[in-house]
Amino acid sequence: MSRFKQAIRDRRGISFPLIIAVTLSLVILLCGVSEYLRLLIVAQGVRDAVQEAVISTVNDNYDDVYHGVREGYSGAYQPMAGDFEESLDYGDIYGRLDALLNLTNQSGYHVQYTEDGKMEFRVWDLSVDLQNASFASADSAGNRLIADCEIELEVPVSFGGRLLPPMRMTVKVSAGYTPRF
Repeated sequence: MSRFKQAIRDRRGISFPLIIAVTLSLVILLCGVSEYLRLLIVAQGVRDAVQEAVISTVNDNYDDVYHGVREGYSGAYQPMAGDFEESLDYGDIYGRLDALLNLTNQSGYHVQYTEDGKMEFRVWDLSVDLQNASFASADSAGNRLIADCEIELEVPVSFGGRLLPPMRMTVKVSAGYTPRF
């Protein structure tokens, strides 16, 4: 009985359970932060790829700008029978995204998979709004071709081995072209 009382009074090793609790708490916190950073990186990568695809679309529209008819004009117009007609090209943004992000088209969704076959993210519901510059405008601020784009993004979230509700967000990007001359 005296050994038992001595073992209870002995304070060596009393912080051992506290150290385990603090270590486990830090591991859980680190896992949460790393999952949050993964979501941020995926969202930023998709936004950058959509931005690049929209910029390419704006550049595709610029080929209709200089016909030697109107130097320094940034709208997408074509000369037609003595007049000018609007000529907008929406391009193939989904095709560019598929190539940039290695996406596969599955029943209306464009999906990226990890190496082990799990879904990394998916995008859908692309909408592009091209705003042509006003024809022969003297206002240099409003004299630019603008492309606004929105796309839905869904990224599955897992924490502690469990699948949580996915992160869904609308990614909005805008690109414009202003002539230099």
